[in-house]
Amino acid sequence: MDRSDETPSYCPAPAAPAAPVPDGRVAGPPYADCLQCGKPTEYGVATPGVVLCPVCEWQEAQRTACSG
Repeated sequence: MDRSDETPSYCPAPAAPAAPVPDGRVAGPPYADCLQCGKPTEYGVATPGVVLCPVCEWQEAQRTACSG
């Protein structure tokens, strides 16, 4: 079988976005406190939404990944 006649079996890479997509993260310092344990997070105080420290983020990801 000659593979030169086949079409590629992969999807082409998406085009790069024109501008970086903001994820809502605001740089610190000052850093926001975790809403669950109160330890400092990696997010600035002006970051919108629920702000968790790396440990609580990981634990929340574990809980949501296993529920279902």
